[in-house]
Amino acid sequence: MWLILAFMSAALLGCYDSFKKQALKGNAVIPVLFLNTLFSSLIFLPFIVISGTSSTLDGGIFHVASGGWEMHKYILLKAVIVLSSWILGYFGMKHLPLTIVGPINATRPVMVLVGALLVFGERLNIWQWIGVLLAVASFLLLSRSGKKEGIDFKHDHWIYMIVGAAALGALSGLYDKYLMAPMESGGVGLDRMMVQSWYNIYQCVMMGLMLWLLWWPKHEETTPFHWSWSILGVSLFLSAADFMYFYSLSLPDAMISIVSMIRRGSVVVSFMFGAMFFHEKNLMAKAFDLALVLLGMVFLYIGSH
Repeated sequence: MWLILAFMSAALLGCYDSFKKQALKGNAVIPVLFLNTLFSSLIFLPFIVISGTSSTLDGGIFHVASGGWEMHKYILLKAVIVLSSWILGYFGMKHLPLTIVGPINATRPVMVLVGALLVFGERLNIWQWIGVLLAVASFLLLSRSGKKEGIDFKHDHWIYMIVGAAALGALSGLYDKYLMAPMESGGVGLDRMMVQSWYNIYQCVMMGLMLWLLWWPKHEETTPFHWSWSILGVSLFLSAADFMYFYSLSLPDAMISIVSMIRRGSVVVSFMFGAMFFHEKNLMAKAFDLALVLLGMVFLYIGSH
């Protein structure tokens, strides 16, 4: 069941990335991100209110557990990590082709493994090393494809933002498993709906402050904001994708390494959108780079078993 949910989350995540690219087209990043967090919060706010004032949702998949600061401090940290990743990712995606951003984001499972290697001293088996090397090779080839479009991976700060967003996203994935793992297994044991609902609200508050303090005073001098229905689509697809993701992680025997790899399969959907709707260039070369990333994920999957 958790595998099916992970695949559903991947498909929805691909649509989310595509709508995000459209929403950012010629648009100011900070108000777009603020509205995304606002709409996501409004989606989950009714579940928080109903769960706290009645027993209607008790025992159901939409019930939001209650808790004090001891629980909310972990969710607040989750919000900070994710929002930091989103800020970098939104700015990077606005200025880069979707067919380059997608494959870079798909290397997150590799970052998780390398992080485990460096921080926790874990050892990779031969299958996992092959997966890591294929991902590195695909990144080098992708940089060559990018040069044809005037993108220098070594000196382009938008590329650094996307890589930073991917690294923070990998950190967030590891943290998610820790949050929802039972206490007897060394986790915090938080309710998945509590995490998803409240981290959206915390992000909305933080983005509201950024909008007020950083963007609004200079909004007439920077990129103007214009409404696009794709902004609402971003929140809807992200909320649905994250719901499937958190639900998957909350199930017994769910493996964050496998779920993370499957979620990165969303790059296939976003790549198709980039080719069909955004008419991006050098698709054959990028498709080969993408194939290497996906092949690397297959080797990581085999190695994880």
